[in-house]
Amino acid sequence: MLRIYTAVLLLSTLLPAYGGTPEQNSALNEKVTAEERLPLQELRLFTQVFEQIRQGYVEEVSDTELLENAIAGLVTGLDPHSTYLKADDYGDLQESATGEYGGLGMEVGADNGMIRVISPIDDTPAAKAGIEAGDLIVEMNDSPVRGIGLQKAIDKLRGEKGTSIKLTIYREGEEGPLTFNIVRDVIQISAVRSRLLEQSFGYVRIAQFQASSGEDFIEEVEKLKTLSLSVEGSATQGLKGLVIDLRNNPGGLVPASVKIADALLDSGTVVYTEGRLPSANHRFEAQAGDILNGLPVVVLINGGSASASEIVAGALQDNRRAAIVGTQSFGKGSVQTVMPLGDGRAVKLTTARYYTPNGRSIQAEGIVPDIVIERAEIRPYMAPDRVKEADLDGHLEAEEKVNKENDSLADNAENQSPAISDNQLYEALNLLKGFHLLGRNSIID
Repeated sequence: MLRIYTAVLLLSTLLPAYGGTPEQNSALNEKVTAEERLPLQELRLFTQVFEQIRQGYVEEVSDTELLENAIAGLVTGLDPHSTYLKADDYGDLQESATGEYGGLGMEVGADNGMIRVISPIDDTPAAKAGIEAGDLIVEMNDSPVRGIGLQKAIDKLRGEKGTSIKLTIYREGEEGPLTFNIVRDVIQISAVRSRLLEQSFGYVRIAQFQASSGEDFIEEVEKLKTLSLSVEGSATQGLKGLVIDLRNNPGGLVPASVKIADALLDSGTVVYTEGRLPSANHRFEAQAGDILNGLPVVVLINGGSASASEIVAGALQDNRRAAIVGTQSFGKGSVQTVMPLGDGRAVKLTTARYYTPNGRSIQAEGIVPDIVIERAEIRPYMAPDRVKEADLDGHLEAEEKVNKENDSLADNAENQSPAISDNQLYEALNLLKGFHLLGRNSIID
């Protein structure tokens, strides 16, 4: 009886509800083209398989679980990026996109069955409470953590804002365990970080594109501008160029990538999308205002740079705003839309392809760098000592003014620390130096 009811329920859900007598419905069905008709034979086959699994599978599986698996198969069979999201998966996706979660704010790792604090994050409950790098967490709410596993421990550390957790910690140098009662707060992790390379050449690493990544990028660039003005020993103060590192960046939110590219462009198209529905078609144009005022930019990409990373690289490449360096990107040129189902679950569905300003489809092709540089190991060549002019007897002495200038240049050279452990970054830096030495204010001069 249940088998018949399930089959009828599925068919009544999927078949068009015309109403009227069977004869009238039959007449209406004849007007429906073959492409519009639902495949009745396949629907019958589905109900048969459903019932066989219910009755014959080695372990009992609920009808709800079977139907949920069927929905997941319906979506995941479309392409590698469309997927059905259960409540937990949907929550993880939202957390990843926003970079926010409720917790204590510290990076932890497993250590012989215990949980070791790698580093507390500045201005978070963990840091304010006095948690230090190297602390060993042995109990949470008086329950031992040994053997529970890292992921379960992280789940216990996280929670809603305002809730508290008691941690028992062993710290080297302390006579006994330390106890901390910490109130959780909303923790926001930025995927954007920056630093100065040599003198006044900036470096920004974007690990993924979160909701706040556009604003974070602009903020980090402004920090670099300020920091470069205070660099001692710099012949010319101020930022001279920027390296944007998108290597192994899997993508993220399209609006964030558009905002970052827009921040470096004065005008022009950033990206456009095309899909089957009009709502999937969008064109994003850059607004006036380049936060670097035309300073040269080099973008690093590799095979792990995908989706939103390729949007940024493609926009800057087609608008001739940056030199793209590294290896060919992944080639994910499709846009996914997350559609909530209203009960904590959602469907992530591919709804459009995106194109670079020049109309290039990145799908399965990727971004080809302007300058291809494979990852390699670099070791400095130790040249033998050679006789120089200064070693010759009776050589003329240099003028004092020139000596001072040369000494300043030599000091700067000695203070420089080429990133030879990362040859791609090293070459990107050299490229920026070349633009600066040639007096170019932008890539397109």
